[in-house]
Amino acid sequence: MNQNTLWSLRLGFSNKESETIANKGIQGFLSVSFKVPFDASIPDFLKESPKTSADLKAQRQILKNATDEQKKAARMAENGTTQAMKQWWIDKMMTSDFPLQEKMTLMLHNHFVATHQKVKINYWIFQHNQILRKHAFGNFKTLTKEIIKSNAIVRYLDNSDNKKGKLNENLSRELLELFTLGIGNYTEEDIKNGAKGLAGLTLGEESAQYRKFLQDDTPMTYFGKKGVFKADDMVDIIFEQKNIPYLMTKKIVQWFIYDNPSKELVQYYGDYFRSVNFEFKPLLTKIFTEEYEKKTAGSKIKNPLEFSLQILNELQLPMVKSNPIVFFLRQQSMDLFNQPNVKGWDGGKSWLTTQIYLQREAVADAVCQGRAFIRGNDNNQMSSQMSSQMSRTKAKTTHLQWQKGTNKAIIKELTDRLLFSVSPETQKDFENLLKYDFDANSPNSDQAVLRLFNAIIKEPEFQLI
Repeated sequence: MNQNTLWSLRLGFSNKESETIANKGIQGFLSVSFKVPFDASIPDFLKESPKTSADLKAQRQILKNATDEQKKAARMAENGTTQAMKQWWIDKMMTSDFPLQEKMTLMLHNHFVATHQKVKINYWIFQHNQILRKHAFGNFKTLTKEIIKSNAIVRYLDNSDNKKGKLNENLSRELLELFTLGIGNYTEEDIKNGAKGLAGLTLGEESAQYRKFLQDDTPMTYFGKKGVFKADDMVDIIFEQKNIPYLMTKKIVQWFIYDNPSKELVQYYGDYFRSVNFEFKPLLTKIFTEEYEKKTAGSKIKNPLEFSLQILNELQLPMVKSNPIVFFLRQQSMDLFNQPNVKGWDGGKSWLTTQIYLQREAVADAVCQGRAFIRGNDNNQMSSQMSSQMSRTKAKTTHLQWQKGTNKAIIKELTDRLLFSVSPETQKDFENLLKYDFDANSPNSDQAVLRLFNAIIKEPEFQLI
């Protein structure tokens, strides 16, 4: 696979940025990517959604005396807002000229999990997402302090139920196990005392806040230190532990480059992460510039976003809507804002189960023919909304780019762009599709090359980057 195409996929979601990487170099591309501004504006679809605890309380009071139809309408409105938020995020991924900010936000979204299914309040989920985006190139410790005091995390991990005399350990445990240190680097006493330090941290207006009569101000021991510690103090202590850099470093390396990075590589980059005081930007720069020089293609299974957005970008389909992609992601077990559990999406081989692979083959046929999936049962269909948007689109609306030449030249161009390796058997199959006497100037040449493209994106090697 072409190196610039490979890294366009890794630092974004398609080959859209490959030419920019070729022109600017990997270092130049990163420099521009890091300068993408943070957009703090609140989208229009959230205007009518509750934003504070008071708003939520008022809404509940209104619905308390509402009819069943009114309650149903309110639920549908909030579900529509959830759908709009997913589309909003996918639009950002697709349209950004330098999508590394969104790629990093997505990684953090799967690290600091808080799902809409449990949190329920769309605005709090949006706030959670914005915190991740704001700190995507910032400091890991600062991000951790802010995210554990978000209403979304406090609600998702039940810290509203954590109070003096009746401790709930959920947030305390996940802060150590999943967010910072990882299993084996803390004790059960640290979890229990951490719950004491987090007691009384409950839902607030813009973020969670401590309630005086619910918090526990008795001294405790946390990682060997004695005192009265609250959330920020606890995070400071956690970041003094020797194993703090490695869990996040491993997650980053897995997300962008290797499904199974070596311990030595994780330690190497983790030690550097500590040396730069847990700043993401220098860590990302070091990882990407050093790994760019290596032959790493084929080391990671594409997630559903990388798979679908790469194909859509290759075919340059007009008027692509984000709504069909939302449904495809859910079908592929990558439902945005709704991971299956607090551990998030497993990634790796979980992106290539038999069912998911068959769904991807169906996508390949559908988009190459300029149509949506045929209706079927719930496990094997796209949303009817996708059907209505794309079912009547003709194949001629695709615009696959290829240079006129011999069959072997065209096959090489496409495989260099799309596959990390091509076996002799696969090459022969492609040459049977696009035969030696292929005429690049014939009226049906585009359709013949499109059939070749369809075959390529069904290959197991296409599922890898």
